[in-house]
Amino acid sequence: ENFEYYAAKKDKNKNEGRIRYLERVLKTATIISDESADDEVGLNNTVQVYFEDDDETETFKIVSTMRGDSISGRISGDSPMGAALMGHKVGDRVEVKVNEKVSYYVVIKSIENTGEEETDTIRTF
Repeated sequence: ENFEYYAAKKDKNKNEGRIRYLERVLKTATIISDESADDEVGLNNTVQVYFEDDDETETFKIVSTMRGDSISGRISGDSPMGAALMGHKVGDRVEVKVNEKVSYYVVIKSIENTGEEETDTIRTF
């Protein structure tokens, strides 16, 4: 009998939680530059890399932390792979350090400046 009331209260609590989350994001946000040389890996670049150990090639887009979604091939510039690739050029052999004990090498095959796209949505929590 009070279903509408409880549903509205649940939605209100969800919205208030989202507002608190966004306020924390804004409080801790820093401005980053998306400018990089045309021939270097930077933010909003799509990069094709060759994994030496696996003999496989994969493509990733370097995005901001809020837009990262590894399942969709969008990785943050703060991730181990993203951080390792930033500033490097086609042909560079780059060490990706997962942690102090684990690392692997990739070779940059191509860099494309794709810019920010509509599909680069901010993650929801």
